[in-house]
Amino acid sequence: MAPALSRLREAGARAWWLLRELNGEHAYDRYVAHARSHDPRVRVLSRREFENRRVDRRDADPREGGGCC
Repeated sequence: MAPALSRLREAGARAWWLLRELNGEHAYDRYVAHARSHDPRVRVLSRREFENRRVDRRDADPREGGGCC
């Protein structure tokens, strides 16, 4: 029974990882790791600030369809 539970947990973890990748959740985690690796003294944006800037960049890019309507 334990191997089956282990495989189920592993499948759940992979599904969770994929879901986070598809909806962009990992973008903030990667940003924080990158920012802290270059200079730990630099203020890291909050998630809200990061997401606002990300949306603004996406909306400003005509390739992303931000200029619609």
